[in-house]
Amino acid sequence: MNSFSAKNRDVLLQQLDQMTFDLLVIGGGITGAGIALDAASRGLKVILVEMQDFAGGTSSRSTKLIHGGLRYLKQLEFKLVSEVGKEREIIHRNAPHLARPEAMLLPITKNGSFGKFSTRLGMWVYEFLAGVKRGERHLLLNAAETLDKEPLLKGENLLGGILYYEYRTDDARLTISVLKEAVNRGALALSYLKVIGFIYESEKINGVQVEDQLHKRIYKINAKYVVNASGPWVDELDSLDDKTHGNKLQLTKGIHLVVDHKKLPVKQSIYFDTYDKRMMFVIPRDGKTYIGTTDTFYKGDKLNPLITEEDKTYLLKSVNDYFTTRALKFSDIESDWAGLRPLIGKPGKKASEISRKDETFVWESGLITIAGGKLTGYRKMAERIVDLIAEKMSVTEQTKLPPCRTQHILLSGGKTGVTNFQEFLENKMQAVIALGLSAEEAEKLIYRYGSEIEQLYAIIKILKEKEGFNKTLSSSLRAELIYTIENEMCLTPLDFFIRRTGMLYFDIDTVRKYGPALIAYMCEILQWDDVLAERYNKELQKVVLNRQ
Repeated sequence: MNSFSAKNRDVLLQQLDQMTFDLLVIGGGITGAGIALDAASRGLKVILVEMQDFAGGTSSRSTKLIHGGLRYLKQLEFKLVSEVGKEREIIHRNAPHLARPEAMLLPITKNGSFGKFSTRLGMWVYEFLAGVKRGERHLLLNAAETLDKEPLLKGENLLGGILYYEYRTDDARLTISVLKEAVNRGALALSYLKVIGFIYESEKINGVQVEDQLHKRIYKINAKYVVNASGPWVDELDSLDDKTHGNKLQLTKGIHLVVDHKKLPVKQSIYFDTYDKRMMFVIPRDGKTYIGTTDTFYKGDKLNPLITEEDKTYLLKSVNDYFTTRALKFSDIESDWAGLRPLIGKPGKKASEISRKDETFVWESGLITIAGGKLTGYRKMAERIVDLIAEKMSVTEQTKLPPCRTQHILLSGGKTGVTNFQEFLENKMQAVIALGLSAEEAEKLIYRYGSEIEQLYAIIKILKEKEGFNKTLSSSLRAELIYTIENEMCLTPLDFFIRRTGMLYFDIDTVRKYGPALIAYMCEILQWDDVLAERYNKELQKVVLNRQ
């Protein structure tokens, strides 16, 4: 049985009360996924539960960059800079399809936040701490060279620029890839299971009660150790145990706006000063340009963080002040997303000043909670948690776990067999194009699935032989849907359009055009009744209408 197939979910749920796990992880974002992989790779019997879709919260709503940590130098977070810089290279090695080097231009302007000397000094310190490889070290540019790199910059106050590298990613797909690798190594991962209470034995937690959010059934899961890695919901989950105390989190909100690239046709990614001395990204991607991010304190609906007119106005004004293009308006916005940063609260600090470091809490009941942290540092966060569990097991069970080995584990899709991903891409492009896909479609699929592209090929070939050319739903779209249902626990249309493919953000026209046909196809595969199909149609329609 493929335990990461949506078709097998109900069977797996029925078996839960017959199983006892070494470790139960609450939260299917990047932190929880990393813990599941680390623990499974050391031989523990692991289950992970998530109350919505995997990566449904913060882990699908970031700036979609694997940061080297340059921003944290301003906060003098030297250890954090060093750690995430080195972790970035590990992610690039283990999942090259999901960590592409992205040239980033940092303009230096008169009266800006950065001067030439201080910026260059900061870059040298950053590259030393982060272990940046020679081919990706920064270049100092004069004003003319900076404008040549990006002609849309306003030139009157421009002194020069720095060209450096970040890594572009798909945050949700990175989370899914980590989870798939954990499942490959024996972990069980189930979405749409909400923890509604803890189970105790001798006043110690040894399991949870969960409610299936799709069918409203209650299940029990027994586990020796329970980790709360639920991101913005950490305090809420901890409060289910009366032995925890105090709220730890200060949520801050970051939003991003997507426009057609023709409306903001930047040649490359830019990291620039806003009018109020914050920093912002403008990034071209798949025929679009996205803008972000804000950093404001947030209290409100955590499942669907609100994007206000004030948020949008702030981002548009920042861009319009900095570039020579026609001023962007609300009507130019094609899509957007808002994410919450689950930071450790520090009274008296501004939202942008709060540290991104993670912290671990061990409660009297045995519950282990991890909060804070960054996407790039997920693997080290996981290592610290599993090391802690290993220490406990050595005392209580005289069991010695092996050390962390995830720095050497290639993630799902990362097993290309070559050291240069460009070589892999070129080899696979021709085979995909031969199936009738455009070069652009082929490249997207290879970057999305990496070495798993072979399975997509096989599905596309079968569909073409069986159905031929299908005007309602292309073979490649059908193949992606089949693959993600059977291999990535894709359960709803929004799972597919947001977390598995990112189309709602970067290809909303396809969502509008093919949404109903895709839901009908999911209905056929997963054997939904008319009531469920209608529910998902309305859900998708509402999300799409909110972006018009």
